[in-house]
Amino acid sequence: MADPILVAKTESEDLYLLPQMANRHGLVAGATGTGKTVTLQVMAEGFSRQGVPVFAPDIKGDLAGISQPGAAQPNVVARAQQLGLPDFGYSACPVTFWDITGEQGHPIRATVAEMGPLLLSRLLNLNETQSGVLAITFKIADDNGLLLLDLQDLQAMLRFVGDNRKEFTTEYGNISPASIGAIQRGLLALEEQGGDRLFGEPALVLEDLMQTDHNGQGVVNVLAANRIMESPKMYATFLLWLLSELFEQLPEVGDLEKPRLVFFFDEAHLLFDDAPEALQQKIEQVVRLIRSKGVGVYFVSQNPLDIPEVVLGQLGNRVQHALRSFTPRDRKTVRAAAETFRTNEELDVETAITELGVGEALVSFLDADGRPGIVERALVLPPRSRIGSITPHERQQVIQSSTVYGQYERIENRESAYELLRARAEQVYRHQQQMMEEAEEARARRSRRQRQGIVETIAKSAARAVGAQIGRSITRGLLGGLLGGRRR
Repeated sequence: MADPILVAKTESEDLYLLPQMANRHGLVAGATGTGKTVTLQVMAEGFSRQGVPVFAPDIKGDLAGISQPGAAQPNVVARAQQLGLPDFGYSACPVTFWDITGEQGHPIRATVAEMGPLLLSRLLNLNETQSGVLAITFKIADDNGLLLLDLQDLQAMLRFVGDNRKEFTTEYGNISPASIGAIQRGLLALEEQGGDRLFGEPALVLEDLMQTDHNGQGVVNVLAANRIMESPKMYATFLLWLLSELFEQLPEVGDLEKPRLVFFFDEAHLLFDDAPEALQQKIEQVVRLIRSKGVGVYFVSQNPLDIPEVVLGQLGNRVQHALRSFTPRDRKTVRAAAETFRTNEELDVETAITELGVGEALVSFLDADGRPGIVERALVLPPRSRIGSITPHERQQVIQSSTVYGQYERIENRESAYELLRARAEQVYRHQQQMMEEAEEARARRSRRQRQGIVETIAKSAARAVGAQIGRSITRGLLGGLLGGRRR
């Protein structure tokens, strides 16, 4: 059985996250600056030491320090002494850096086909009609064996469908030129935001997120998300795609002694903002069922009410940092957050939430029987790795020492929809050119025959005229001779 992970301590009790209950998901909530990122870092370190791989986005660049050993900073030393950790040491975690742009980590990509029309529709902010046309486009591509790998493929496929929409309408339904145009405009906007780097090959191999190092420690996969956060929907859609791929590809394993992977979803409210009903249902399904695939999902958000109630009810392991209570809405949020915990008769949870200091939290983890623990006010442990950012040189050292270095850096461009449709268009063009040349040659032959006919007609007419003239001359000669003879 895997050792429990010490996350926080009270004056009299150690609060452990049990690895066998880690796939029951969790929540780390609190206002900005209350210590959520450090709590995430402490939990990620604990999972890594237990041999559990971790995936976590790095929104502000301060999670990258998990790749470097910590140092005896005054606040860290003071917290370790306060919690009675005399043998507290510093160590780094094995880390793989990822980045959609490829600038701060290994490029991480998906194919357009893997992303699918539902997630793409949300990414492009399409309405119901436009989403239907996009789904039809994917279906036509599948039926015709046309691979959709990158944005160039999808753009070519949309042009093909638009040019031949009348032929497809009977089998697939109405295809509006206006919808085609709206989707193409959305793709251009996505491309300008750097979305073209998100799609293509080599696509991410999920096994590369589930590695351990030579010491048996789980690798912490850190996604550099500071640039992608400029397009929040791209960030949320990509992470949801990744979660969905894990759900689709991993086999059922039931409850294990520790998870196969722990997935942190920072800024979790972006996942649910303006999500259409179909997507909301998919999210709920994935969160509910992915635990049986051995994956634990931990949502990190400022406000627990950002998470839909049906999802919030499935998050058994909770760390609640301070919330502010300045407005009626704030007070409602505090009250709702307090009501989600198992009651502690010795603690006024609603009041405590507003009084918590930095690095202090209300903690409730599941016990060995899967029951929520009584909520306790506790101090979160300091991380053993560095708190904060790292230098570009340190980042490059980690990148170049990774086992996947060189695997994703070079873009592949195998034959797909764009190349096949272009070849088909060129073939049609050549055929049309050949037909035009043949038609032109036929016209030329007809013209030559017509000219030859006119010349022959003129020649025959001239011959007849000459013949008639000669005939008349001969006649006149003969008659003249006869008449002359008579006159003599």
